[in-house]
Amino acid sequence: QVRLVESGGGLVQAVGSLRLSCTASGPTVDDYGLGWFRQSPGKERAFVARTSPNGGDSWYADVVKGRFTISLANAKNTVYLQMSELSPEATAVYYCNARRLTTSGAENYWGQGAQVTVSS
Repeated sequence: QVRLVESGGGLVQAVGSLRLSCTASGPTVDDYGLGWFRQSPGKERAFVARTSPNGGDSWYADVVKGRFTISLANAKNTVYLQMSELSPEATAVYYCNARRLTTSGAENYWGQGAQVTVSS
């Protein structure tokens, strides 16, 4: 079981910046890669960025490459998403995700979501 708590959402003007944080807790949290998804009104939840459990590797959706940066705190249980040059299209609920692969398939946990609103 992994518990995820997001913070840092809010309202920002276009081309501004915002940082989201997600703190993960649980007895096996070190086994999970942490990442971010987002869901805009009327759309499916979409991948944004992910990091490996030790923070050594990271992956991004093409639409955010070069503008968003995912990172892990030294304790490895907090993941950040630094977002810059934001556009109104980035308005969404951002969800923290913890994921690991098991013999039975992927195991996912989700945070409660953080609203990000970008005004034009």
